[in-house]
Amino acid sequence: MSSENGRDPGERGEQLALIRETVRKAKAPRAKPRTWRGAALAGKLPVARVLVDKGAVHLDKLWDYAVPAAMDAEAQPGVRVRVRFGAGTGKVREGRREGGGLLDGFIVERIAESDYRGPLAALSQVVSPEPVLAPSLLALCRGVADRYAGSLADVLQLAIPPRNAKAEAERFPPPPPPPPAVPPLASWARYPDGPAFLDALARGGTPRAVWTALPGPHWPWELAAAVAATLASGRGALVVLPDGRSAARVDAALTELVGRGAHALLVADSGPEERYRRWLAIRRGAVRAVVGTRAAMYAPVADLGLVALWDDGNSSHGDTNAPYPHARDVLLLRAVQEKAACLVGDLGRTVEATQLVENGWARSLEAGRDQVRAAAPLIRTVDDREVARDEAARAARLPSLAWQTARAGLARGPVLVQVPRRGYVPRLACERCREPARCRHCAGPLEAPGGERAMECAWCGREAPEWHCVACGGTRLRAQIVGARRTAEELGRAFPAVPVRTSGRDHILDTVPDRPALVVSTPGAEPVAEGGYAAALLLDGWALLGRADLRAGEEALRRWLGAAALVRGQEDGGTVAVIAEPTLRPVQALVRWDPVGHAVRELAERAELGFPPVSRMAAVAGRAEDVAELLEAAELPPGAEVLGPVPLPVTDPGRPRRPGDPPVGEAWERALVRVRPGQGAALAAALKAARAARLVKREGEVRVRIDPPDLG
Repeated sequence: MSSENGRDPGERGEQLALIRETVRKAKAPRAKPRTWRGAALAGKLPVARVLVDKGAVHLDKLWDYAVPAAMDAEAQPGVRVRVRFGAGTGKVREGRREGGGLLDGFIVERIAESDYRGPLAALSQVVSPEPVLAPSLLALCRGVADRYAGSLADVLQLAIPPRNAKAEAERFPPPPPPPPAVPPLASWARYPDGPAFLDALARGGTPRAVWTALPGPHWPWELAAAVAATLASGRGALVVLPDGRSAARVDAALTELVGRGAHALLVADSGPEERYRRWLAIRRGAVRAVVGTRAAMYAPVADLGLVALWDDGNSSHGDTNAPYPHARDVLLLRAVQEKAACLVGDLGRTVEATQLVENGWARSLEAGRDQVRAAAPLIRTVDDREVARDEAARAARLPSLAWQTARAGLARGPVLVQVPRRGYVPRLACERCREPARCRHCAGPLEAPGGERAMECAWCGREAPEWHCVACGGTRLRAQIVGARRTAEELGRAFPAVPVRTSGRDHILDTVPDRPALVVSTPGAEPVAEGGYAAALLLDGWALLGRADLRAGEEALRRWLGAAALVRGQEDGGTVAVIAEPTLRPVQALVRWDPVGHAVRELAERAELGFPPVSRMAAVAGRAEDVAELLEAAELPPGAEVLGPVPLPVTDPGRPRRPGDPPVGEAWERALVRVRPGQGAALAAALKAARAARLVKREGEVRVRIDPPDLG
């Protein structure tokens, strides 16, 4: 059957549909052409493999982008670029994304052809032609990310400082000065193997040592001598210290030994522009030695011959940003990758450093007992004879031993008083029932700021002038802990003719003159006295030893050694009074000045109980169901043991949040996963893969931390 005009009705319908589709396409807005369409690409190696600055572990891989011909010369491996990358909730394809925003990244390599068969997005911009990501730095960051179950992008954010265009535009720095001569330093002769260690560095060797330094002011110059010996061999050196004050001491010693221009100081106080300028001088080869704090462990030193770490037990060496690497592990990894010498030094000895000696990776570098007795001060405790004279000596905060030591020391010079806590009375409790005093608004701890001011909350700052105990109704308070300012006030009343100075977080003194004075300090903030302190008081030892922490004894001994090492030697009359239970192992180790023996016994107990560093551990935290699902999905190494989970304290809204705290108000749990030695890499890989799979599926948040510092 046909229509009136002789055409088939079906054919006419198809034509009408074709006309409608043509009109619809004509009215529709045309898509903008992609950057890779119509633009000439680089003729040789037209594909760039880019590490995008996106820290999620499921995106921890390289992405392929086309290199426009206009960017061919500058788009070299190691430079910073900007690329179009997916944002929002759309699907991500390798190297391609419909829409998306611009992200920073680094070109890792240039290749001839991509494995991805679809069209590639092009590089949007070469931010700078400066090749800041060298292959050695990339390998180091990759190793750190794998060890700590983190992403490479997160590690690069810690390793490479933010760009400063003004610093990059400056002229290329001059070449480094010629290698200096090996400086003669008599203090290294106090160690039987000290001269041999320096000689090996000067000859281009790669010795590895765990160094227990003698007390006194010599260790900065001894570290500087090790750096100078390495420079004499034509190689570079890197020294990482826990804080800017100790870095400044080594910087001054190294300047005295080799002069200016041979090394750079990398500390946070330098400011972002100056820090980046110095970092560029290191990368360009104008500086061969680096002294700095934690972030300096990634410094791009050319031809690295020595990595050195001072005070590896200090918590400042642990990064507070994901994936939370520790400077000791980073430097050990760097020493292996770059075939450099390694020196782990401290006044004491950590169990991790002791394990390096026990398994033969490093040799112990320490002085003989005669040298120790000559350099260390006399250590006195509240023993039985003291108790016989003063029955309240064991319980008193300042027994007669402390007063006698302070009085005798002030006759000869300054006296150091170490107090574990800062503030006036930082912790208060009900006098009747010992219930801790807390704020009625946020439940934070109340503290007495001193003077005429009323009690206030340590979290929200609100005052509590009319406090009463919620448990028994009492209105009288007692001090649970006495702070540094209250101690200074008490000592000032006891010695009215002697000046009292304080050093703590709010105001840290660098040095004090060699004249009678009382210097009250918190641990780590002790100023250096010219000529050394005549005496020292180590108060409130129970506050350090009584912490529910696996490292309580080790940490207490480390802090005591740091303060006692500033006191004159026993031959010069230096005396230290430690107010703690004298029978405890850390106190006895201080009396004998035997940190190595203490660390060896601690390591043996850890091995028997299966605790780190003999075993490897990971902490998995999140909501109960999320933790259980991740541990069930993870392909853990054979023999892995899951401890817990246990509930974590709920984060109160008014409390200052610390890194790793759960979200405010959420009930989280934490489980510990323990594996045998040698399975740490497999544990990190399994947890990282399981966490990445959850992120792809957009399931609940789970935090993973390898080698957590706190197992409580």
